[in-house]
Amino acid sequence: MSSEQPQMKWVPLESNPEVCHEICLQIQILNGDASRIGVQLGKNLATNSLNDYLYRFIFLLLQWAKQAGLLTKQSHFEDVYGLDDELLNMVPGPVKAVVLLFPTDDKSDAKRRAEDERIQKEGQPKLDPTIFWMKQKISNACGTIGLIHALANSGVPLSPMGAMHKFLIQTQDKTPDERADILATTPLFAKVHSELSQQGQSAVVADSDLHFTCFVAAPERDLRKVADGEDIGPEARNDTQSSGMRLVELDGRRLGPIDHGECRDLLKDAANVIKQQYLGSSASLQFSVMALTETPLDE
Repeated sequence: MSSEQPQMKWVPLESNPEVCHEICLQIQILNGDASRIGVQLGKNLATNSLNDYLYRFIFLLLQWAKQAGLLTKQSHFEDVYGLDDELLNMVPGPVKAVVLLFPTDDKSDAKRRAEDERIQKEGQPKLDPTIFWMKQKISNACGTIGLIHALANSGVPLSPMGAMHKFLIQTQDKTPDERADILATTPLFAKVHSELSQQGQSAVVADSDLHFTCFVAAPERDLRKVADGEDIGPEARNDTQSSGMRLVELDGRRLGPIDHGECRDLLKDAANVIKQQYLGSSASLQFSVMALTETPLDE
């Protein structure tokens, strides 16, 4: 699921149906039972098999995050039941990142390529250049990369002995391409990914037409300059209306981070983008959303 020709291929995390049962029984990551999990996103989930698919995805990613070093006594991923305000208000805050699973097709891929070309021409003057972003060079690694983007840009506590903390130390001064190369050569995440995707007895799927992307809130470029002791223009100094934050989408197969504009409420702003740019152009039901919230998980 990369625009480049990948040199490596992982098994998709969402490929194996038995995995969620073992995680459900042995890990107990979610506060509640599997029957309440799932995201309708304003549409009815039509079949039990689709529900099972989305349950499996949620359990897998929660287990991935925990194994990678997320301290669930301080923060955790919460399933998002829908994108209307009433349902978004059920998610405990503060929300630090939003992860979206969505279906891909030629039409949507072409739309995103056109957006990348526009951004290359026009630029993104308010985007913080220090956002942690990496390219995807491993086929089917989009779930891992989506969670890396979420954890790396959220500021949530991580275990110093976990794979995520070690990876951030290794890649903090690297380019997006260098980070991708390190991911391809380090066993830190490949081991976690392989263990989860290979569990169960069913035959695994070699490829998936689903993809992951991540949304975070990041300070505007001028705020970053101030934090670094640099001078900014009078217009920026006197701006009392802006929140100073941007809604940024991080997808390893794009050309870079995508600035979606001012961010005042990460979850609601991300939900609006998802409805407008993803749900509005697709008839598929295979969408799911999770929020990384800085609240303890009641295990």
